[in-house]
Amino acid sequence: MQNKLIKSSTDKAISGVCGGIADYFGISSLGVRILFIILPANLLIYLILVYTIPNSPPTL
Repeated sequence: MQNKLIKSSTDKAISGVCGGIADYFGISSLGVRILFIILPANLLIYLILVYTIPNSPPTL
């Protein structure tokens, strides 16, 4: 099965974007969060990703 980039419902600090990216690439979500802090256009990129990455399906 192919991985899909979706927001994480379990590893979320604000909206689950960093957790979803970390799950997709199989890396630590802390590393993704640090990259967003270091990047110069971090807020703009994050806002774009919040509205373009789909939410994870609800679980029971």
